[in-house]
Amino acid sequence: MFRRRTETATEEPPQAPEADSTTKTVGKGRPTPKRRDAEKRNRQPITAPRTRREALARERRQRTQRTGDAKQIREGIARGDDRYLPRRDKGPVRKLARDYVDARRTFGEFFMYLTILSLVASMAAPLVIRIYLQTFALPAILLILIVESLWISNQVKKLARERHPDESTQGVGFYAAARSLQIRRLRMPQPRLKPGQKAQV
Repeated sequence: MFRRRTETATEEPPQAPEADSTTKTVGKGRPTPKRRDAEKRNRQPITAPRTRREALARERRQRTQRTGDAKQIREGIARGDDRYLPRRDKGPVRKLARDYVDARRTFGEFFMYLTILSLVASMAAPLVIRIYLQTFALPAILLILIVESLWISNQVKKLARERHPDESTQGVGFYAAARSLQIRRLRMPQPRLKPGQKAQV
């Protein structure tokens, strides 16, 4: 009885069969690279300038590149290129508003000149003329300006709904009115049309 139990306890577990050396590898067929080797391969070398002259030359090249990019953006905005325009100027509706305002002379574009002229006249003119300017001239200028801005806003919104019914016209009236108050040569994007030309939209 003790002998049989001893023999059973001393029996060795069955050995797993050795893998056949001719068995094909299942998977990608190559060992997975170690993490440090992969990081070393992906790591970019740091090429710090070795001399002060080299550092200055690199900084000059970077500055030239930045200047070139900024110049390209400014020229794109001036041309009205949608790729460079800010969000408030993008889209066919805003382009239509700009063309509508630029194709005509507006009282608003001379508002700044008239305001400066009135201020100079009110300081240098006699008292009677100053009273006349403050009482009648400046309120009349402001009234004309408000009426014209409202008229331009309504006309642009109506035209935008006719020509671009699928586009949003939100804010386009205020956009057109604000542009009509700007001096023509200072408008950005720059006017594509001269006064009297018909907008091709």
